Amino acid sequence: MEEAEKELERRSKFLSNLIQKKKASDQQQQLIIRLKASDMPTVLQNKAFKCAKDHLYSINYPPAIAIANNNIGGGGIKIDSKRLALALKKEFDTSYGPAWHCIVGTSFGSYVTHSLGGFLYFSINKVYVLLFKTAVEPMDH
Repeated sequence: MEEAEKELERRSKFLSNLIQKKKASDQQQQLIIRLKASDMPTVLQNKAFKCAKDHLYSINYPPAIAIANNNIGGGGIKIDSKRLALALKKEFDTSYGPAWHCIVGTSFGSYVTHSLGGFLYFSINKVYVLLFKTAVEPMDH
């Protein structure tokens, strides 16, 4: 009986090790970012790319990324479009003032007017991100 228990424990450790390796491999799936169009300074572009990556790989905010076989993000990564859009909008509103807008998805059309130097369109795997700034004018009564 003791031999059987040792064999069971050995197999259990082996399977646990395989599962941990698989999870680590899945979490390290490459996010491929491609610039599509921009009139934004390179520093701001890089800030948006970093913010998107940080948000997707964040340990503190795991619902934004999930490992799945059938996914919209490609490469084993499923992207929560609404949360990514909110994270980018909040980051840019906080860092560069209002009014930033962000659209994230696999298929959308748009025609927007933006402030000079405030337009970025890029993709993360198969998900597209449109980030742009509009002027905020005080309302006259």
